[in-house]
Amino acid sequence: MASWRLPRTPLLLPRAAQRLLPAPLRRSGSGPAPPRLPGSLVRSGGFVGGRWVQAAAAFPVLDPASGAELGRVADCGVAEARAAVRAAWEAGPGWSAAPAKERSALLRKWYSLMMENKDDLAKIITAENGKPLKEAQGEVLYSASFLEWFAEEARRIYGDIIPPSVKDRRLLVLKQPVGVAAIITPWNFPSAMITRKVGAALAAGCTVVVKPAEDTPLSALALAELANQAGIPAGVYNVVPCSQKQTPAVGEALCTDPLVAKISFTGSTATGKVLLHHAAGTVKRVSMELGGHAPFIVFDSADVDRAVAGALASKYRNSGQTCVCTNRFLVQKGIHDAFVEKFAKAIERELRVGNGFDEGTTQGPLINEKAVGKVERHISDAVSQGASIVTGGKRHSFGKNFFEPTLLSNVTTNMLCTQEETFGPLAPVIKFDTEAEAVAIANSANVGLAGYFYSQDPAQIWRVAEQLEVGMVGVNEGIVSSVECPFGGVKQSGLGREGSKYGIDEYLEIKYVCFGGL
Repeated sequence: MASWRLPRTPLLLPRAAQRLLPAPLRRSGSGPAPPRLPGSLVRSGGFVGGRWVQAAAAFPVLDPASGAELGRVADCGVAEARAAVRAAWEAGPGWSAAPAKERSALLRKWYSLMMENKDDLAKIITAENGKPLKEAQGEVLYSASFLEWFAEEARRIYGDIIPPSVKDRRLLVLKQPVGVAAIITPWNFPSAMITRKVGAALAAGCTVVVKPAEDTPLSALALAELANQAGIPAGVYNVVPCSQKQTPAVGEALCTDPLVAKISFTGSTATGKVLLHHAAGTVKRVSMELGGHAPFIVFDSADVDRAVAGALASKYRNSGQTCVCTNRFLVQKGIHDAFVEKFAKAIERELRVGNGFDEGTTQGPLINEKAVGKVERHISDAVSQGASIVTGGKRHSFGKNFFEPTLLSNVTTNMLCTQEETFGPLAPVIKFDTEAEAVAIANSANVGLAGYFYSQDPAQIWRVAEQLEVGMVGVNEGIVSSVECPFGGVKQSGLGREGSKYGIDEYLEIKYVCFGGL
């Protein structure tokens, strides 16, 4: 395998001094002390062509719980992004030509290193994202599982032989890697959203450039350190962290660079449309996992206690900051009051707001004060139109980025919280009369990522599952994500699927070969 690796020579980045960065992330300034981070995995530079590189400037990474500065990370710009693309493009022929068994073994090694370092990786996630440590530990296991899954799928990329219509021909179908993939990921799952994309890409024989969210670059860089330790060849996995100010230019550079063949993005629908526009100029392959507005329907036949447990999990995981979390609860009138009462009691009994590192915390901070403001705006709008606050409803005394888990009743479809994604710990409940009414409300959104419903009527289960205009349906379940299953949406929730046996197809081209004159 060593024969096809790129030499780990210094890169000539126009804006950057080329050197290996020291392992610890240094903190500057005063203010609250940040959480202690594992120095063995924390890095402050970009990772390009197998080298840690600095940019001309750096940007701060903040602890959302305290506002403390965790450290500063290289603020990569267009030049660094293009250098990373070039490194990935140069590494591509060797990586794609490597036997699938070798790519599989390296992905498996990367997975094993994640598992060996799972506690430290979780601490990094909690520090930069704020989610409770227990949730962060779950994310690391989920994240690592994609490397394990695609290590196995790498050896199962099968072509085809087609029966010819004439005697002297043989018809074959080959599957080949698309090339360099630009991976643009969000802050809410700073590890898993990378491996779900990168695992598939590397298994297919593609090389990647990762642009992590500016709020949570440390997880991407920790993965780079482990990829390097695993022996992933130079240029195969590159990371270009950048600030919010640099993000538009870096995103455009990745989407318009002619050496990039594929764009994979998880984030808002509005940003996805911008990236699609950029990618259209060179007609790139794209995967888009965009915004959601998930309905959660509870029919009269439902087991109310089970529905409440599912609602709690679906709504308040990561403080409501997931693309598949419920945004609208639709509860049939026959059990509406019982559901609301039990849901409120469960919220007050089961959920505890606090620092993600504190034992017992189930609700960490929102990512920033802007996110808190949106939750407040949705509640204010709903209350002004007649909604009632059953529990919660205001900022939590723990800190400026903390918000009480909130339940609203008497909600109508005219309210903002039912028309746009909140991305916070707000559960609005709409009362409905008939199945047709519930399905119509659920399908009224222009997005369709996930949807959930609870029913014990078999005929109703089949009808509603088929009628919901979403890419994923949870029937009597509030959590549906699984490495083995396809993840993605319909309408303006995106294009393509991630995870599962289908996820690797997003990084493969189909080539038809006709042998004649035989």
